[in-house]
Amino acid sequence: MDWFVVSPLVAGLLFFVAMLAAFIDSIAGGGGLLTVPSLLAAGLSPAQALATNKLQSVGGSFSASLYFVRRGAVKLGEQKLNIAMTFIGAIFGTLLIQHLQADILRQVLPLLLIAIGLWFLLMPRLGEEDRARRLHGLPFALLGGGCVGFYDGFFGPGAGSFYALAFVTLCGYNLAKSTAHAKILNFTSNFGSLLFFMFGGKVVWATGLIMMVGAFCGARLGARLVLSRGQKLIRPMVVIVSAVMSAKLLWDSHGSAILAWLAGL
Repeated sequence: MDWFVVSPLVAGLLFFVAMLAAFIDSIAGGGGLLTVPSLLAAGLSPAQALATNKLQSVGGSFSASLYFVRRGAVKLGEQKLNIAMTFIGAIFGTLLIQHLQADILRQVLPLLLIAIGLWFLLMPRLGEEDRARRLHGLPFALLGGGCVGFYDGFFGPGAGSFYALAFVTLCGYNLAKSTAHAKILNFTSNFGSLLFFMFGGKVVWATGLIMMVGAFCGARLGARLVLSRGQKLIRPMVVIVSAVMSAKLLWDSHGSAILAWLAGL
């Protein structure tokens, strides 16, 4: 168990970073783009940053999930199979990432995120209203829950967008309803991954708990806007977040090559 402590000023900044990240995450996903670099800048090791980020993510996704359930946007009884498959997928993903490198995903993921952003941008009626469902029961639970949960445990960035996209395209839900259901599965995979990070002793609890409180507050505000503003808010946020995540991941993978190319011009 790691009780690494940051200064009060840094702790306060991380609180507000977590609040902003959870607000964004509850609407479109991608909050980890803010929290992980902030944790690294605060002095945590990469392993500590990833583990502690899962702790604060659990706070944010739980807050949003609780709000959606209480408002009747999600019926938990109908999601039992999806939740179970997501949890199992997240556990396997978290176990596998400890033995394999995620380099291939780092190369492919920016293209997937760009595709998601373009899909929402070029199809303005996507998720506007409920449509006929394409997958039911176990097939959807395995694909929309287990596979995305595995990805969230193995790598993570953009998982919220993938959950929402699965509900829109495979379940036929409108965008607001899909986002609400996505947070339930996002919380499930975050919680499953956190359990194994806890066993590894990498979670920085003092910092993570402070950020978790901030994430709880930010996610609650974002969840309210999802139900009140719906598609008008979610669609542009998904497009923007997908573009920013793609640029960040491309820079992380090819930043030095890009700088060398620019220097040669």
